[in-house]
Amino acid sequence: MFPSGPAPWPSLRVLRALWALLVVLCAPWRLWAIQETQECTWQVVLNHLDSVGKNDAIDHFVDQKLYTVDKVFDLLVEAPTDPDETYLGFPYYLKINYSCTGESSEALIRKGHLTGLKPVVLVTFQSPVNFRRWKIEQLQIQMEAAPFRSTGECDAEEVCLMSWYTPMPIKNGSVVMRVDVSSNGLGPFIPNKRCPFPILGWVRRGDSGREKVLQHTHFKEEPLWYTVDQTPVLILGGIPEEKAILLTDTNFKDFFLVELSIDSCWVGSFYCPQANFTATIYDAIATESTLFIRQNQLIYYFTGTYTTLYESNHGSERWVRVLANECIKRLCPVHFHSNGSEYVMALTAGKNKGYVHFGTITGKVGGLQAGWASLDLCLPSPVVNCSITWAVFVAGDYNLLMLVEILGVSGDFAVSSPPVVSDHLAVLYTIPEFIPDARGLEFLMILGTESYTNVPMVPKGMSYNPFNNLLLIWGNFLLQSFNNENFIYLADFPKELSIKYLVNSFRGDMAIVTENEEIWYLLEGSYQVYQLFPSKAWEVYINLQVLQQSSLYGPNETMVTLFYEDNKLYQLVYLIDNQQGRLVKRLMPVEQLLMYREISDKYVLEQSHLTLSFSNFCPFTVMRLQELPNPQIYTRQERYRAQPPRVLEPWGFHSENSLAVYQGLVYYLLRLHSKYDKPYADPVHDPTWRWWKNKKQDQDYYFYLASNWRSAGSVHVDMTSYEKIYDLKAEKELPERIFLDKGTSYSFSVFLTARKSEVQHGLPVDLAVVLADPDCIEAMVKEKILVNRNSVLFWVTLSDKRSCFDQGISGHHLMKTSMLIKVLLDLGGPGPCAGREGCGSVSTGNLMVPVLIGCPPGKRLAFDITYTMQYNRVQNKHYFDCVTVDPEMPCFLFRDIFYPFFLIQDLVTGDSGSFQGSYVLKVVGGGPTLDTIKEYSEEEIYRFNSPLDKTGSLIWTTENTTTTEDLAFNIMSHNSSGIEWLCLENSPCHDTVPHNIFAPEFFFKVLVSNRGVDESTYCDYQLTFLLHIHGLPLSARRAFLILLVSASLFVGLVILYIVCCLLSPYMVKVCNILRWKINSIIGLESYYTYSTPSDSRAFSHSGTVSWRSSRLNSRVVYKGAEENKAETT
Repeated sequence: MFPSGPAPWPSLRVLRALWALLVVLCAPWRLWAIQETQECTWQVVLNHLDSVGKNDAIDHFVDQKLYTVDKVFDLLVEAPTDPDETYLGFPYYLKINYSCTGESSEALIRKGHLTGLKPVVLVTFQSPVNFRRWKIEQLQIQMEAAPFRSTGECDAEEVCLMSWYTPMPIKNGSVVMRVDVSSNGLGPFIPNKRCPFPILGWVRRGDSGREKVLQHTHFKEEPLWYTVDQTPVLILGGIPEEKAILLTDTNFKDFFLVELSIDSCWVGSFYCPQANFTATIYDAIATESTLFIRQNQLIYYFTGTYTTLYESNHGSERWVRVLANECIKRLCPVHFHSNGSEYVMALTAGKNKGYVHFGTITGKVGGLQAGWASLDLCLPSPVVNCSITWAVFVAGDYNLLMLVEILGVSGDFAVSSPPVVSDHLAVLYTIPEFIPDARGLEFLMILGTESYTNVPMVPKGMSYNPFNNLLLIWGNFLLQSFNNENFIYLADFPKELSIKYLVNSFRGDMAIVTENEEIWYLLEGSYQVYQLFPSKAWEVYINLQVLQQSSLYGPNETMVTLFYEDNKLYQLVYLIDNQQGRLVKRLMPVEQLLMYREISDKYVLEQSHLTLSFSNFCPFTVMRLQELPNPQIYTRQERYRAQPPRVLEPWGFHSENSLAVYQGLVYYLLRLHSKYDKPYADPVHDPTWRWWKNKKQDQDYYFYLASNWRSAGSVHVDMTSYEKIYDLKAEKELPERIFLDKGTSYSFSVFLTARKSEVQHGLPVDLAVVLADPDCIEAMVKEKILVNRNSVLFWVTLSDKRSCFDQGISGHHLMKTSMLIKVLLDLGGPGPCAGREGCGSVSTGNLMVPVLIGCPPGKRLAFDITYTMQYNRVQNKHYFDCVTVDPEMPCFLFRDIFYPFFLIQDLVTGDSGSFQGSYVLKVVGGGPTLDTIKEYSEEEIYRFNSPLDKTGSLIWTTENTTTTEDLAFNIMSHNSSGIEWLCLENSPCHDTVPHNIFAPEFFFKVLVSNRGVDESTYCDYQLTFLLHIHGLPLSARRAFLILLVSASLFVGLVILYIVCCLLSPYMVKVCNILRWKINSIIGLESYYTYSTPSDSRAFSHSGTVSWRSSRLNSRVVYKGAEENKAETT
């Protein structure tokens, strides 16, 4: 019984009502969200600044010139922006709309704006290839789009057409930008969308050739070759008898037909046999700045115009032929760049068929630097002749693998590997002459003891994945190896077929295209090869697409190429509808085809409650990643956030001026980022600190003006809207790549839910971690069974073993490896299991993550000037700066002990702490002024810094006794006793001549490096900075000389003073006599001047006589006076 009173019953009814209401509310919203996800999509196009507001304007990224927006910023008289700074704008905007199936796009956009929808744009800049010129970094900027009314006639009171706009920024060193568009969480639900927006440096603005493609009735299938993640465009040949290629900057969402202006010389001869001449372009390869093609036996290249790479309008005017005297039979791509360069290889035929030409693309000019392997050194034993069929360059290891055919010996092929700098070839593996007999097995280890069929092996090419060290040799067979020596034969691929090319995702899977255009699929690390097309699964999928009336499929189609984009496989096909041809890019649904394949093979129906259902072959229903750490410390992505300035407009629409202000603010934010990498550390570790440090105290005043609609220019700039983000949260997926420093680890968990209550009896699933380099990294997996949840939880920890990398500069020469997470099923095979990962996405139970071992990008060593000055003031009891104070470079006194301190700054996470490791400090240059600083040679650096120097050239010394292994330099640390400046006799700072009355000064160029002395990290921190020292002493000789000269001057002045005092009476008398005589002469001359002209002669004669007599009398009188004076005396 319940206690008396009605309280429990109403509360229970309320709880049940609330629960029912919650169910009713949640279910429709979930269904609505799913429906919207399937029907709505973002529309993102590029608009030139001249096309803002035009509805149908679509531009390609051709213009790379910035323009000034200073006139707009001059209007912001009471704003936190600095009027003395220069603000520039980017040439393009991103125009963003969205559309839903069956609804008016204009009405939807207005509805979204009124409900608060604002697109959020994330622009990712691809890291550059040439790290010698540009900084290696992973940079992103997140911007909120600004609403803008479209221009044109409008009958409505406020708005008819509108769009959202954000600046499209560009960055030096990067020509590939990736744009991710998402919602701010308000308004309708729209799924995220990713679009590539690279710079198109090969065509002019307004060029278009898409309609010309439709004239062709068929295409020749060709592979798509390019440098992975670095190429702004993709090119494809194979147009029969046409000197033209397809060029796209949107991964074939749209494209150009480019007709090539090449000479096409026919040089067929006895030394270069050619069966026939063709105009078709073959072997098209795209790199970051250069395109390569082959036609017949000739190869050409063309360099694009990229001011962001070269800082000048450098580019080819025409296609340039290279290796004109060679007979080229094939170009081989190198999919990854290395050492700041990209590569391409050319194989020869004819008389030089044993040569491979190695092309290097570095710097401003894309050119070929030829190198070759000698013909008679193909094998260690003497042979008659040989030819190179294929070549693979392992860029990270600087290793060249070649598929060599020995001519004159039937079916004799070998894999050879010469060092690039050597002319000797070492045979790694000799390919069997015939295909092995697997006898029903899926794979067979080639040991030499197995039986063979009578079908000869015909090798045609090789493929190498540097992330898992998988080498594939293909032809009418598939051989795979992880160490280039022991090979496994994959028996699932039929020996009756011949492979034309492979398409590798470099994320754990690959597609195989045969000569008869069949498509097969291989999951790396497994031994099963699946046929995707043609197959029963493909027929099921096509029938479903026909029922949905999809326009991407048709009865008359030809595959042009196959390629991966964002880890998904795509087809480029040529469709003919109603005698009209068109090129279509469509998704190749690998996981669905694998699922349909299993259903068609094992169609088992279960009857339960009059409902038919297929039996499910996957033992788990949910695969979810949990406890993922914050991603930035591992992905090394630096991210900035910028919001549009607030406009004082009732409906919130921006004007062209406010968009120009937005451009200038985004530009200045990125400019602060590029200028932040300086040797002296700021007091606050943030690039945006200097922007607002003098305006923060006026922030409330600016907000007051904006709140009362009194901001100048009707624009309010909020200082908090432009910042760097350091605390990104992890999403429910593994990162795109992981960077591991020395001894660091990455941990996460995998959550699997069983389909039935089988956990207590043992879940028929397990988790395996496959490591490409177990000598370098290690993984630990812990399992926990959750019986009450019918689930199992796996904790995975990936760690570096501190053994496979020396030291390197931040982001340079990283070692490629990988980690593969595999869900092992008792049923076998990765294909049929398609569980739900996260929110409905399909997963095959295989997650491959590239791992890069070394010094991660975004770490640097900085001179901690703030703490250094504080500590030196305390230790030396004083601090004297220079007479002319420079706040960016404070001075230090020569006679004081110098205690330097350094910071390790993480530009990605915002961490900044004192450097606790060991380092070597060297003075590598210097001069008495900034303009006279010179670099020292290696010999001079040794003499000026080494404690072993016996020539009297040391600049500094320390009481610390720890030295390097060769005793050449002192090893210092955070706890070192400090530096004492010496400037001995033969050092460059000895006997510095002062330029004024103040003590001499000297600028030292100091290099600090931890290479070889610090074992706590893989990072080779190298910091070069200028150190200003004042108060340098003079040399003894110069000091004595100055003393002697000064004393001489002083004594001379004293003697001169005494002499002047003794002779002063006589000098006065002499001066009086001279004055009297001068006055007499002046008086006499004045008398003659005023005499009359009639008496001039007589007076002249008489005057002369009288003057002489008077002169004589004066002498007599003067003489008499002297005599009287003498007598009186």
